[in-house]
Amino acid sequence: MSAAEPVGSATRSATSGAASADALSAPLFHSLVDRLGDGGRFVVLDLAAAKPATVRLLSQFRCRYEVAELADSVDLLNAEQDPRRLRTLAEAALPTRRPEPTDIVLCWDLLNYLNRPALTAVMECIASRGRRGTLVHALLYYAARRMPERPSSFLPVDDQRIEIMPPSDAQRDAPRYSPEDLASCMPRYAVDRARLLRNGMQEYLFLL
Repeated sequence: MSAAEPVGSATRSATSGAASADALSAPLFHSLVDRLGDGGRFVVLDLAAAKPATVRLLSQFRCRYEVAELADSVDLLNAEQDPRRLRTLAEAALPTRRPEPTDIVLCWDLLNYLNRPALTAVMECIASRGRRGTLVHALLYYAARRMPERPSSFLPVDDQRIEIMPPSDAQRDAPRYSPEDLASCMPRYAVDRARLLRNGMQEYLFLL
């Protein structure tokens, strides 16, 4: 687990570096970037390891960027059966609490790797750090039946596209959580918008 302090603000522009031809268009991710560009200060919680491309993108806006690297805790969370201990483990996997509520959460593909009890515990801990109107972005394997064995890295190419980098060629069955599954595991969240992407993943924006 690590946390980054404010990344500053600047005029909005595309992230540096050459655009990948395989980059995936993610319209709901784009809408989050648009929200950051509306002005004001935001707290962004990233459940994946910090990537230079993400930092470059967020550095254009006035926000505090916090990082959880939750992939390191997936196996531990999934193995815990006691609800109270699971909640404690989920809280420990997140950055130290601060007075400012979280405005935006970047889950990427992490939710696919959590079983139902762990998914509930993590999202309840995140909800307790948010406020009414907090937005959660997530990518769920829905049409796709297989997924990488471990969570992938997601690199923003610009404010509209992301590049997905699996850690290896190894794959496993995807849980293919349905909207009903998610509603059961995340009762404090409502689906704000959802889009089926060309790679078979369902892109979600959840609203707290």
